[in-house]
Amino acid sequence: MSIFRSLQTILIFLLFYFIYSFFIYTQEAESIAANKIITPLAYEGRLVFQKYNCISCHQLYGLGGYLGTDLTNVISKKGAYYVSAVIKNGMLKMPNLNVEDKEIIALIEFLSFVDSSGVSPVIEFETEWYGIITPKTKK
Repeated sequence: MSIFRSLQTILIFLLFYFIYSFFIYTQEAESIAANKIITPLAYEGRLVFQKYNCISCHQLYGLGGYLGTDLTNVISKKGAYYVSAVIKNGMLKMPNLNVEDKEIIALIEFLSFVDSSGVSPVIEFETEWYGIITPKTKK
């Protein structure tokens, strides 16, 4: 009798598990930001970003090199004209890479797309011993 009861408990558990899994994994994500599609010009700018290996010095979303600045929100902070002037002429640590004008336009479009899809600097969090996660406070 106890084996039958154990099997019944396991079957009920599995039934609830599969029903729960079905509802969890068949729901659609409801994030508008996740549905953003990169434009062809921004995609071309991404290829220019890779061609000149910008990630070796600069960061996107906090990832990449540390010689240059994080470019995640550079368009909203400095503006497209400033960024295109720096790309075209270089400055202090950034050399003039002789980037063509059409590549600069594509790169600005890519950086605008990145700017609209993320925030930098990445917020750092602290985890308490009892499991609560809170943003780190500046001391």
